[in-house]
Amino acid sequence: MELSSIQKALRKADIDGWLFYDFHNRDAIAARVLNMDTSRFASRRWFYFIPAKGDPKKLVHRIEPWRCDHLPGEKYIYLAWEEQHALLKQILGKASKVAMQYSPNNAIPYISLVDAGTVELIRSFGITIVSSADLVGQFEAHLSMEDWKSHQQASAVMQMVKDETFREIGKRIRNGQNPLEVEIQAFMHDLMRENEMFWEDGPIVAINEHAADPHFEPTNENSFRMKEGDLVLLDLWAKKNRPGSIYYDITWMGYIGTTVPEREEEIFQIARAARQAGLDLVRERFAADIAVYGWQVDDATRQVIVDAGYGEYFTHRTGHNIGEEVHGNGVNIDNLETKDDRKILPGTCFSIEPGIYLAHEKLGFRTEIDVFVTDEGQVEVTGPMQEKVIPIMTIV
Repeated sequence: MELSSIQKALRKADIDGWLFYDFHNRDAIAARVLNMDTSRFASRRWFYFIPAKGDPKKLVHRIEPWRCDHLPGEKYIYLAWEEQHALLKQILGKASKVAMQYSPNNAIPYISLVDAGTVELIRSFGITIVSSADLVGQFEAHLSMEDWKSHQQASAVMQMVKDETFREIGKRIRNGQNPLEVEIQAFMHDLMRENEMFWEDGPIVAINEHAADPHFEPTNENSFRMKEGDLVLLDLWAKKNRPGSIYYDITWMGYIGTTVPEREEEIFQIARAARQAGLDLVRERFAADIAVYGWQVDDATRQVIVDAGYGEYFTHRTGHNIGEEVHGNGVNIDNLETKDDRKILPGTCFSIEPGIYLAHEKLGFRTEIDVFVTDEGQVEVTGPMQEKVIPIMTIV
């Protein structure tokens, strides 16, 4: 835990303290920031208060008095709920504005982890609760250079998996095998396991109208057989199978043939131009030392697709934060599903992934890159960016 840095950030934001609360290990943000041991079941509520000035304080139950022993600060122990309330009010002291894992109107659901009843309790003490979203971005979503290295290592593997998958599709088509989408997914799983990767679901292997479903999941029951003339979308994400590793997440498009039809290439180029517009804005703002927010990057990306006449077919946010989870808790590139008004911070990673989904034409397109901003404000794209749809049957 970076106590002095957290307290400095609290003072800069004019917040009196950051109150952590958890029950049953529900708050993964608290676990990461405070390095909590989640391998042990948390059967009782605990609180940890970091004031902007002074020593932290912890409140734990008599049944689990050891819960926060690894953290600095005075320990308070409660048994009855009345005692809990009284001690919590005492711990918060003269604080009038406190940050918690809370988001007004649930605007940023990744941050909305504290239940309404606990919010009501703290407010009953005369305390204003503000969102910890910016603090989370700084202290939970921040990646070290070692983290970035693990992200780059994952990139090298997943780019290889993507390349080998397109090659395998072409090979099987030439051999007259016409593989199912789920069979190609299994091929990818094998490669990922061989290269010591970890993932929880996916990857997406989708052709034609299945590619028009942003979250299509191939199964034995729903998979189509691939054939020449099919448009192929691969969305793959994983991280190295070791503690603390950072995910890598990309989407690439291919066409089973030797020449990509003009229509397919034209729409892909709109998505590519949109992706570039979002990336350009981030680069321009950091180069000029001007703040840039998640919603602004979404707007810049989305406008390209709107101007091309396909705005109604871009049906999800432009991107998401990336960390130890593929969908992390930092800034999302979003002004559709939410208005993410958090500032993109140095040391964070996120995707830019515009899509155009034309179910009525049995076509779907997405292009996805991972962007990392170094602590010095350099904007880096991890791995190559797709510039054209890949003609799969030309790969040998």
